[in-house]
Amino acid sequence: MAERLPIRKYVFTVEGETEQWYLNWLKDQINAYPERSYNAVFKVIVQRSPRRFCKQVVRKTTPMITHLCDVESNAPVHVETFQRILGEMKDAVDEKGIDYRLGYSNYSFELWMILHKTDSGGPLIHRSQYLNSINRVFGERFENLEQYKTEENFRRCLSKLNLADVKSAIGRAERIMAAKEQDKSMKKVSYKTFSYYRDNPALSVHETIKMILEECGI
Repeated sequence: MAERLPIRKYVFTVEGETEQWYLNWLKDQINAYPERSYNAVFKVIVQRSPRRFCKQVVRKTTPMITHLCDVESNAPVHVETFQRILGEMKDAVDEKGIDYRLGYSNYSFELWMILHKTDSGGPLIHRSQYLNSINRVFGERFENLEQYKTEENFRRCLSKLNLADVKSAIGRAERIMAAKEQDKSMKKVSYKTFSYYRDNPALSVHETIKMILEECGI
């Protein structure tokens, strides 16, 4: 009988189902990797409000949570929404001592998906412009992002990825952020102890995913 591997547990709150489907796919990829050191257990909750989720958890059982969310745009309504989320995360840190980590995508999670196959291609005017790259890198002909985000279509895109692609996405994301740090014209915004870039492309989704791969021995 094969030796049972120890477990690493990770908790996420996410904005939508595509992020949930992606993370559950990633967990399965990790647990199918023969040379892994740990099995991964993910708890992924679709919940836009970190405060609402944290009402039902305690630090002893849930010491760390990562929240995946989109910046969406620099329009006041989106900035206000994003900063409200950061405020709720800070409240969870202060009130319950939970290590709540930010995994943002600017503009949206589609940026992270594209990075599995190619570089970002530079800044965009609107998040709908990710559609062309999604179709190109996944060999699809989606008419809009809503069609791409249906479960059947999104899972078909996931079936074209593997852990090597995830590692490539991490490397591309790190290069994007390194270039941001070196460009003095790019200003990092700090709000409620969290930092992010208002100018796309920018992201921090890769930070938690890189940590998970390393902790699981991949």
